[in-house]
Amino acid sequence: MKTLLLLRHGKSSWKDTHLSDQERPLSKRGQRDSHTMGHLLLDRELVPQVVLSSSSRRTAQTAEILCEDCREIGPVHLLDELYLAEPAAYLDVLHTLPEGIERVMVIGHNPGLEALLLTLGRRIEAMPTASLAHLVLPIQSWAELTQETEGELVDFWTPQDLQDMAEQAEKEKEKHKEEKHKGKEEHKAKDEHKKEKEKHKEDEKKSKKKK
Repeated sequence: MKTLLLLRHGKSSWKDTHLSDQERPLSKRGQRDSHTMGHLLLDRELVPQVVLSSSSRRTAQTAEILCEDCREIGPVHLLDELYLAEPAAYLDVLHTLPEGIERVMVIGHNPGLEALLLTLGRRIEAMPTASLAHLVLPIQSWAELTQETEGELVDFWTPQDLQDMAEQAEKEKEKHKEEKHKGKEEHKAKDEHKKEKEKHKEDEKKSKKKK
């Protein structure tokens, strides 16, 4: 079994209208989302042994950010043949990988990346910028990979999904904190009420003794 990670590049900037499509850099959001995916790779123990990336500036910068976040990441290969590539081009490059490589990441562009996901994962998924698909392929060597290979889409993440999950986790944390504080306050109030009752009983005893 082999693991294939399909990552679409982070969101690119359109500020400089004089740049060619291939030269457009990542926007600030694209940089932030790429870091999010780098942290995800670490958390899920999915750091790739090899990265095959389109040679465009935005895909190269996405790869650079992953390297910053994942110190154990394997070598990054920037390939002209993966710029705006179709599924066949991705497969041709994957065929050249050594058999000993178990986990590979491809960083590319739509619509070719979505088409590759459909080809190998048999699933139609929209891949927004910086989205990541985790596929497991039933092959022993990369040379066996064909368009007929039926892989399993194990997981799929988008930056928005991860942001929503983080916000939900933070809400749950705050809720738990509030409930814990409320419980302490209730316990404190019960103790004070108990002390008041005991004090009242003591006062009654003292009053009876005086009589």
